[in-house]
Amino acid sequence: MDDFTLVGARPQAAPPQHATEPWHKDLPIVSILLLALIVLGCLLCDVFLTKDSGYMDLRHCSAAPNREFLFGTDTMGRDIFSMIWSGGRLSLFIGICATLLSTAIAVFFGSLSGCAGEKLDAFFMRVNEIFISIPNLLLIVLLQAILGKASALSLSIVIGLTSWMSIAKVVRTEVRVLRSSEYVQASHCMGGSFFHILRVHLAPNFLPSILFMVIMNVRGAILAESTLSFLGLGLPLEVVSWGSMLSLSEKALLTGSWWIIVIPGVFLVATLLSLTEIGNAVRKRANRTRRFPRSGGCFLTFWCFFVGKRTYYLRLVHYTDPTSKHTAK
Repeated sequence: MDDFTLVGARPQAAPPQHATEPWHKDLPIVSILLLALIVLGCLLCDVFLTKDSGYMDLRHCSAAPNREFLFGTDTMGRDIFSMIWSGGRLSLFIGICATLLSTAIAVFFGSLSGCAGEKLDAFFMRVNEIFISIPNLLLIVLLQAILGKASALSLSIVIGLTSWMSIAKVVRTEVRVLRSSEYVQASHCMGGSFFHILRVHLAPNFLPSILFMVIMNVRGAILAESTLSFLGLGLPLEVVSWGSMLSLSEKALLTGSWWIIVIPGVFLVATLLSLTEIGNAVRKRANRTRRFPRSGGCFLTFWCFFVGKRTYYLRLVHYTDPTSKHTAK
């Protein structure tokens, strides 16, 4: 036995284990924390504010930041610290409501165009391109002039009605690809209505693709409200918002009261930059992979993946199974 050497399969080393990526990789932590702080401060401002944002203290007009007025006062004697938080709540309300309205219109219009025939689809796209070719600010001013005096609700409606076109084009492209899928055709053959197919099969699959644009729409709506108020076409001065605060910039420059412009501008820019960074992070994650995200991934992608894809293939197998009672004869 000593003259022989045993041969056989050589023991292989265990494959190297790849280190798992941390959940916070590529996440804009600073932007998320900053936006969360601003949003929570605006929502809970009634808890810690000691002054009324609309009260005019004529004895302290254009007062510089001090112990009593942390951010100073404006030209009408209103406390800027209180106006920042209460006005931010109104600006965020306009941004979110306008985004919800524009997203609903875009999803319906884009899905309808994507499911329609060639001629009807071409007609819908020409209508969409006509709206895109008109300057957005001009449409907002025109619709606001028709509605009359500006309010938070009217501005939300006007901005929402003029900011859905770009999302609709993306939705239409996604639907044109998804409508040829087996689970969509199976649902259609089984008598599924347009809204059923949209809600159950189409929307969960294209929502991750438009999530970035939805976040950008919130930013655009807040910026549009601020621009209109700055131009004197938005909310009146007695209604406190970030835009109406910036509309006092001319008087602030004449009196040298820099804090009236700088402090609201810093909050507005910080909110817009945070939304931009979060939107870019969402876009990168959506474009990188379509697989189930690791811990820390957004819940929407988790829901869209499991509900929007795997469940439908299971349903399709169930419908085409010869032993199933639901199989089409």
